[in-house]
Amino acid sequence: MSDTRDQHQLSAIFKAYDIRGIVPDELTPEIAYNIGRAIVVYLGVDEVAVGRDMRVSGPALVGGLIDGIRDQGADVVDLGLVSSDALYFAVGRFGYCAGVMITASHNPPAYNGFKICREEARALSFDQGISQIRDLAIGGTFPDASRRGNVVTRDILDEYARYVIDLIDPTTIKPLKIAIDAGNGMAGALVPKVFAYLQCEVVPLYFDLDGTFPNHQADPSKPENMRDLQQAVMEHSCDLGAGFDGDADRVFVVDERGQRLGGDMVTAIVALAMLKNNPGSAICYNLICSASVPEIISANGGRPVRTPVGHSLIKKIMRDEDAIFGGEHSGHFYFRDNWYADSGMIALLTILKLMSEANATLSDILGPLDTRFRSGEFNLEVAAKDAALNHVITTFEAQGATIDKLDGVTVTFPEWWVNVRASNTEPLLRVNVEANTPELLEAQTKSVLSEIQTFRNA
Repeated sequence: MSDTRDQHQLSAIFKAYDIRGIVPDELTPEIAYNIGRAIVVYLGVDEVAVGRDMRVSGPALVGGLIDGIRDQGADVVDLGLVSSDALYFAVGRFGYCAGVMITASHNPPAYNGFKICREEARALSFDQGISQIRDLAIGGTFPDASRRGNVVTRDILDEYARYVIDLIDPTTIKPLKIAIDAGNGMAGALVPKVFAYLQCEVVPLYFDLDGTFPNHQADPSKPENMRDLQQAVMEHSCDLGAGFDGDADRVFVVDERGQRLGGDMVTAIVALAMLKNNPGSAICYNLICSASVPEIISANGGRPVRTPVGHSLIKKIMRDEDAIFGGEHSGHFYFRDNWYADSGMIALLTILKLMSEANATLSDILGPLDTRFRSGEFNLEVAAKDAALNHVITTFEAQGATIDKLDGVTVTFPEWWVNVRASNTEPLLRVNVEANTPELLEAQTKSVLSEIQTFRNA
């Protein structure tokens, strides 16, 4: 690679589940070119589908990536502006050998990156693909290609919209009123195509595609980015609200009272709906989800499967378990019928269907399900991460807790639990606590944070 920047700096953009960095400080069209060549070499493919979101740096990066793919001898199907879930659909539905989505999802405007999947929308992770692509891209030496690949364009958003609608059966959805905040992201292109099939009234917020995010950051997991949506739900007397992230694969939901639902509660609601038509099915949930989630799955005839955090991990487990659905606290929802890939849109439509069939408000459906209290995620700077995790184990094991190490450390008592896990990329410990009462939650959160505090400056 002729780029003169430090190789360690280049290596840092290759993350646990994708490639992501600041443009142009960390990520450039030249780097994208080498990544394109590396993808073809590593996967051994002769065709790659490429899509992008609306970020300002997208056209330059897609140009570099496509040139690299073609120069390595593979053809390109250029899908243009699409949501990430639509790209996954295209790879699975049309049998493409691989797919690359150029997006930085919920990150600020200066960021961009690449989500990569192989056939059947199978996501690459750092251990299985991304690290090998990193080594090839940084090395910059590639075998000669016998030809330069061709490029064709294809618009698939209409086909994807029709596909997700057919999964739900639009005749079952009543004319609900819904506020949708696209955050100036790709949901602004997808939502009108999907809701054209429904009788619902949409109150649109920030549907113009604008990668500078002029209204708020496209990260609906943060409360400040949901305030406009909450206000719109109340002002327009909506039945619910939905906020999408930049590439529209995640969704967060607001009920008719303007109250935000956690991703784990959305997981519980969607699981409830899925089990109505698929009794006995396996459903995956990550270990940060409320303890109520597996209880709800079991109570409704499903088989709960607990997983680590991370989309490439949960997707593999879903395939292994033949799970019909999987959900994460982070707002990622995966569907077997969408090649085990994320789709905030299918999750939203499933909720609308459940509300319509039950003839109930979202808060009425949620009430019996949401019976515990959660801290939200704390991100603590801890240099001695391993020592802190070992201290958590020793301290709470001595108090009679059950300990498991599926992803970090989960400490479980009869009336509360905590998970502490290390960031893959930063000197951080992520802490989540849940308890049966608010008083117990406050006390045990203080206790856990106090035990970790001594390691923050170690």
